[in-house]
Amino acid sequence: MDGELLVITEFQHVKMGRGGAFVRTKLKNLKSGRVLERTFRSGEKVEDARVERREMQYLYQEGDHLVFMDNQTFDQISIDEELIPGRLFLKEGEIVDVLTHEDEPIEVELPNFVTLEVATTEPGIRGDTVSGATKRAVLETGGAVQVPLFIEEGAIVRIDTRTGEYMERIK
Repeated sequence: MDGELLVITEFQHVKMGRGGAFVRTKLKNLKSGRVLERTFRSGEKVEDARVERREMQYLYQEGDHLVFMDNQTFDQISIDEELIPGRLFLKEGEIVDVLTHEDEPIEVELPNFVTLEVATTEPGIRGDTVSGATKRAVLETGGAVQVPLFIEEGAIVRIDTRTGEYMERIK
């Protein structure tokens, strides 16, 4: 719309008593991340954009770009880390979905949950058993999360990449 690539994040169909129906939307600009609200009357049309989803494997980081390999063609592409929400939970060899528009990457979708090893954390203090007590833990990828007191260095934990929260310890 207006030369920008947008995705609908929320919509609400409204039908007033006598007037025509309309749709209230929240649109997210895929390049800038800005969110805007727009109302469309019934019958309004917008241009469809062809967005492709490609499965790629994360290889390594090179400066402020991350290098991915297409699993079908084995082509390597470099993507700016700004396009990767949750990049601190991305481990080398991880498979992700890369959204492209006209062969230009626009967003990287991480798996909803990743399993990572705790690299460093302070030991839990005995007697500090306030319900829900947590401590900071740094993961093998450099990301930091709040974990329960019983989590120790070397533990394998599951992290929700959408929220950056600890989910559970893996045995």
